Amino acid sequence: MLKSEKEEMIKDLHEKFARTKTAVLVESSKVNVETVTRLRRKFREGQVEYKVIKNTLARRAAQGTTVSAISDDFTGPVALCISYDDEVAPAKILMDFIKDMETIKVRSAVVAGNRVDANGVKALAKLPGLNELRGMLLGMLNQPAGKLVRTIAAPGSQLARVIQAHADKAQGQ
Repeated sequence: MLKSEKEEMIKDLHEKFARTKTAVLVESSKVNVETVTRLRRKFREGQVEYKVIKNTLARRAAQGTTVSAISDDFTGPVALCISYDDEVAPAKILMDFIKDMETIKVRSAVVAGNRVDANGVKALAKLPGLNELRGMLLGMLNQPAGKLVRTIAAPGSQLARVIQAHADKAQGQ
């Protein structure tokens, strides 16, 4: 690779690392192409980027970004799972995919600028994702409105039941 190509690649990676909310570093050894293709597909569906990058370029690109917290772990055959929106998505997708695999292991991660180890990534995967949190929030916002509607409607329905009871009683006599 030419020096200019390397510099361009470092610049592009630096821009990506600067926008990163979560980056999970995985160690992959003896992984076949079919497995990597399925993993990449899962990541694409979850809007997560999966990159296998040269360690020296990654270390240089990480300088001055939040990813620099894990730059010492860029050794050996590694890949980076990057999310720009959802902090939980890379961990969820990865942990679900590799639960029974020995060939892919989580090394470390950066979540919102903080370094996290493999156990932290496992814990992160158990948290609700962005869409799940939005659904929970929407449910919480709709709850008071539903209660208000039921409270406003209650006196009218109670009055209707009392009138109906009097009407039934009058017909019965």
